Amino acid sequence: MRFARFSVAGGSPRHGIVEGDAVVEVEGDIFGRFGATSKIHSLSKIDFLPPVAPSKIVAVGVNFAEHAAEMKKSTASEPRIFLKPPSALLAHKGTILLPDVPGPIEHEAEVALVVGKQARDVPERRALDYVLGFTCFNDVTARALQKKDIVYARAKGFDTFAPAGPWIESDAVWEDIVLSCTVNGKQRQRGALAEMIFGVPRIVAFISRVMTLLPGDMISLGTPAGVGPLVVGDKVQVVAEGIGVLENGVGAR
Repeated sequence: MRFARFSVAGGSPRHGIVEGDAVVEVEGDIFGRFGATSKIHSLSKIDFLPPVAPSKIVAVGVNFAEHAAEMKKSTASEPRIFLKPPSALLAHKGTILLPDVPGPIEHEAEVALVVGKQARDVPERRALDYVLGFTCFNDVTARALQKKDIVYARAKGFDTFAPAGPWIESDAVWEDIVLSCTVNGKQRQRGALAEMIFGVPRIVAFISRVMTLLPGDMISLGTPAGVGPLVVGDKVQVVAEGIGVLENGVGAR
């Protein structure tokens, strides 16, 4: 099932189930009890919103060996995590706004999981029970600031630096997902989630021992090799097979 969050003509946020080229509005809570309504909208007529409104976005760094090598970083014995602010979220078709800072602003194509129910001290064997589904994600990064600051909050926290969408796919099997990134139609990144250093069960269990995960929280799972710069006028697509295509333009802040 594909859950979209959207608005119509600038109205309030709504949730719906994507069926072909349309979305069927639902009433209730997609994290609890919900049901379909008679309201159906064409995907071409809605305004996509970030697929959830999370309390936090937890990101896993250096989770692909080839990306670790290109960044000249060592791999770790346990997941390296950091936070991106929810204010950085950007919807499908929104514009990534490049701030006036030194150095390149780079794409990092990722898949993010969406937490489906409150999770604390979850064992690995039950971790997937707490996952509602998966969505495309772009961990946009001001690379020079990342190197300068050491901590990642500024480099990865600018408004629009967390594109996500276009929807949540609840039926995706994480080991089967192949992820890629294209900029202006040319592929720059490609990797399979099965190649991640830490898989989804380990990541959910590890993070839930640090902080309580709430319904709607997002965990981005790391990026494969091939990260590169974005410039004004670019069109960047994060493609996750079995999920969808997250597309964003690039402009100046």
